[in-house]
Amino acid sequence: MDRQTLRLALIPGDGVGPEVVAATVPVLEAALTVQGVALDLLELDWGGERFLRDGAAMPVDAADIVRGTDAVLFGAVGRPDVPDHELVWGLIIGLRQQLDLAVNIRPVRSFPGVPTQVRDTDGVDLLIVRENTEGEYVGAGGLAHAGTGADVGIEVAVHSRPVIERAAHHAFRLARQRSGRLALVTKSNAMRHGYPLWDRTVREVAEQYDDVELEVVLVDAMAARMIQSPRSLDVLLAGNLFGDILSDLAAVLAGGMGMAPSANIRPGGDVPGIFEPVHGSAPAIAGRGVANPAACLLSGALLLEDTGHAAAAAAVRDALAAALLDPAHHTPDLGGVATTADVSAAVLEEMENLR
Repeated sequence: MDRQTLRLALIPGDGVGPEVVAATVPVLEAALTVQGVALDLLELDWGGERFLRDGAAMPVDAADIVRGTDAVLFGAVGRPDVPDHELVWGLIIGLRQQLDLAVNIRPVRSFPGVPTQVRDTDGVDLLIVRENTEGEYVGAGGLAHAGTGADVGIEVAVHSRPVIERAAHHAFRLARQRSGRLALVTKSNAMRHGYPLWDRTVREVAEQYDDVELEVVLVDAMAARMIQSPRSLDVLLAGNLFGDILSDLAAVLAGGMGMAPSANIRPGGDVPGIFEPVHGSAPAIAGRGVANPAACLLSGALLLEDTGHAAAAAAVRDALAAALLDPAHHTPDLGGVATTADVSAAVLEEMENLR
């Protein structure tokens, strides 16, 4: 039979990004090969080193380059010798906005055998849907009276009905595929305009999904509930800021940031998604070969699923789950001594065993 091809852009980035991406690619390739699919790689040197060399973390035509691929696997961004905003806005947020990747998906799943800092996390399986282009991260505002000693920082949050509707419809569709429960997280008791608009708009969208139960929860109450009763939650919908904070908090339920994958997508769009672990560049351990590749592997599984390779995605998740049952395959963040390469090799072995 003719082999299909998955055209994949790699942006290893900074810090541990190149390490976890290098550990993930052979696993994705092995999973696809079983399905008769070839992997065609385009590696891009975007990130901090390029910024120091050229004054920009990515080229001006970066979005066009990415559009020529099926998906992007992104490692991490950030290094101590470059201001964070130069790389975050100059690369990952810039790409999200240029490609209009409207939704950030953050699955949170506990794996048997993986220790956590929270008691009783067995069976946790929730999904955070974060609006990805507006809110407090839209970039509106400025600095007044700079350098006078009376500096004023102005950060303007922007929330628009069409963008809220777009994220809400995707969240409701995901909830319909799961348990039929959706929690909207806002702060409409203290913020007078943007989050009340979220409440009204999402309630209107909910009328089109009679099979999904909608609950509206204030963000502070949700933060406590997420730790105290995580199994009471399934799909959460939040704006950009709250979705960012809550998804990092929720990662603790799965064992930490080394277990936290994500997907940046445009539902129904014709642009490639960007799939990334959310642990950051971790410069303190960069180059030591001990970064946990699980988040990147799970991001790769999301990538495979989004590009129509569900069987390959399941193979990656199942092999990782099997490997993590053995503490010998736990990296230092999980209390073990395994290296990044050890985990990748264990997952490849389990993939072979599970065929």
